[in-house]
Amino acid sequence: MENRSVIIIRYAEIYLKKKNRGYFERIFRNNIEAALKGIPHKLTTAAGRYYLEDFAEEDIEELLARLKKVFGIHTMSVGRRVRSDMDEIFRAALSVCRENGSFKVETHRADKTFPLNSMEVSREIGGRLLSARKNLTVDVHDPDFYVYLDLREDGTTLVFSEFFDGAGGMPVGSAGKGLLMLSGGIDSPVAGYMMAKRGMHVHCLHFHSYPYTNMQAKEKVEELAKILSPYTCGTRLYCVSVTHIQEEIHRKCAEELMVTLLRRFMFRIAEIVASRHGIQCLITGESLGQVASQTIEGMTSSNSVVKKLPVLRPLVGFDKNEIIERSRAMDAYDVSILPFEDCCTVFLPRHPAIRPKLDYIEAEEAKLDVYELIEEALKTVEKMDF
Repeated sequence: MENRSVIIIRYAEIYLKKKNRGYFERIFRNNIEAALKGIPHKLTTAAGRYYLEDFAEEDIEELLARLKKVFGIHTMSVGRRVRSDMDEIFRAALSVCRENGSFKVETHRADKTFPLNSMEVSREIGGRLLSARKNLTVDVHDPDFYVYLDLREDGTTLVFSEFFDGAGGMPVGSAGKGLLMLSGGIDSPVAGYMMAKRGMHVHCLHFHSYPYTNMQAKEKVEELAKILSPYTCGTRLYCVSVTHIQEEIHRKCAEELMVTLLRRFMFRIAEIVASRHGIQCLITGESLGQVASQTIEGMTSSNSVVKKLPVLRPLVGFDKNEIIERSRAMDAYDVSILPFEDCCTVFLPRHPAIRPKLDYIEAEEAKLDVYELIEEALKTVEKMDF
C-alpha cells in the first residue's frame, strides 16, 4: 500500500442508529460526494471510517474547507493509511512527525489479532522516531504534538497527528424538509443552519416590499441563501412581494398591529408555499422576547393562522450574543449586518403592540380581504436555486 495522504472522516451521531445506520450512512456519503464535486478524489469506507484518497496534495485545504460544512462529520484528520506492518507504520509516522519538540505516540488497536498491544506499538514506534530525529523528546503528560496510530480491523493502520472538528449533527436529508422564513437579519440564517444540523433539508422564503425596500435588500438575502446552501446541500429561495398587503394594513388597520398582522399574512403564505412543494414544516429565527413581535403573545398570534404544519423556532431560547457567535461561525454575520432594510421596517409603528390580544387582532384583520391579498401575493412568487 502506497504511503500517500488520506483524509480520515469520522461521523458523529450516526453511530447511535443501530439497525437504521445504513440509511443514514448512504445519505452521509452522498452529501460528502456532493460537497466535493469538481475535485478529483476517491471515497471509500470501512468499519465506520470514511477515507478520502487519490486527490492532489494541493487540494487538501479546499477539501477540508468543504468537508467542514458537511453535517454529520464529527472529526477529520490528514495522515497516511498503510498496511499494519511495523516498518510501514514507522515510515508513515515519520512522514507526519515534526522535526523537533516533545511528542507522544498514542495507539488505538481495533485489530485485536495484531501481535503487539497498544502500549507495545507506541513504545516501539516512539523509540524508532527518537532514533531517527535527534531533536525530538518524549513527554507523555504534556507533549507539543501527538502521533496517532489507529490499527483497524481490515489490516490497515491510520497514522496522523491532529484532529479537525467537523460540523457535527446529522446528515442533511435524513430529517425531512423545512421552509425557512429568511429575512435579511442575523437570526434567520442561523435558524436554518441549526435545523440543517439536525438533518433537515432547508429551503428559504423571503418577503420583500419593493419599491419601499430596494433591490440591494433582496440581493443581500440572495447572498445569505448562497452562504447557507453548502450547509443545506443546496437550497431553493422563494421570494414573495407583500407590498400590497402592507399598504392595505396601513390604510385600514390599527397602527400598533402593523407588524403583527403582516406576520400573520407571512405565516399563511409560507404554509401555502410549503404545502405546494412537499415541505413539512416552517422555520423561523424568532428568539423569545428579542423584539416586540417575539413575545409569547406575538408567537401565539402567528401560530394560530398555521393550520397543518409545525412551526419550528430553533433559536427561541438563545440570547443575541449566542446567535451572533453562530452567525460569525457560519460566515453570515458580515452580510447580515449590511444596512439594507427588510419589509418589516416598512410602515413601522411608533409603538408596536407587545402583548396583542387575539380577539383584537382578529377584529382588525376582519377589515381586510385576507384571501384576495394572499392570492395576489402568491402571483409574485419567484424562485432561484443555489
